[in-house]
Amino acid sequence: MLNRLLITGAAGNLGRMSRTRLSHLAKHIRATDIEPFERLSDQEEIVTADLADATAVTQLVKDCDAVLHLGGVSVEKSYELIEAANLRGVHNLYEAARAQGMPRIVFASSNHTIGFYPQSQRLTVDAPTRPDGWYGVSKVYGEAVAQMYHAKFGQETALLRIGSCFEKPVDRRMMATWFSYDDYCRLMERLFTVPKLGCPVIWGVSNNSCGWWDNSHIGWLGWTAQDNSEIYRAEIETLPPRPADASDVLWQGGKFTADPIIKD
Repeated sequence: MLNRLLITGAAGNLGRMSRTRLSHLAKHIRATDIEPFERLSDQEEIVTADLADATAVTQLVKDCDAVLHLGGVSVEKSYELIEAANLRGVHNLYEAARAQGMPRIVFASSNHTIGFYPQSQRLTVDAPTRPDGWYGVSKVYGEAVAQMYHAKFGQETALLRIGSCFEKPVDRRMMATWFSYDDYCRLMERLFTVPKLGCPVIWGVSNNSCGWWDNSHIGWLGWTAQDNSEIYRAEIETLPPRPADASDVLWQGGKFTADPIIKD
């Protein structure tokens, strides 16, 4: 059992779910976000902090033996906003971890690192990145930072390229990218308890019949996705069809591929 687990981005949907369903992994949960939010249990320590503030991040990581890094900008925004939270924030996190015993990190990367691959192509983690916007670029950067800190210092990180982690899929694209809450939680349990982790890239996706991503390289981890979006097929097929040239029909990154460059 972990002593103290740091969860960044704790006020977001995935952060709140993680705080509820992963609480058994640690005696103490340090939950943080940039805006104030509610405490869920006596187990939690709530800290309001900006990931772009190196001093604040150093204090966040102090006395933690694991980090679930969900924090930062999670959609396409201006470069300035993404740079502060997702580039400087990642730099600050890894420097804080290096200085404080290198707690194991799960880094929430994204399918938007490879968004400009066609939906007709099945990918392994060895496929070159093709980010679909500044958000995707920031996740490519985060993966590179983690890989460098692992090679140079031995910092362990799971690079989790999350597809669509929701209670259920809500459109046809998500039939391929859906990552069930149960599969997510089972994976977190393995990532924080397996004796040796290294720095693997992992597709954050369930065992969907129409999926695009191959996780066969992580058999050693002892985790296999169990859920399948097909149970929602009839519900999804009631939705109006999308145009054949729509971005969410053509590209794995979906609508992010059609986002403009956003200015403040």
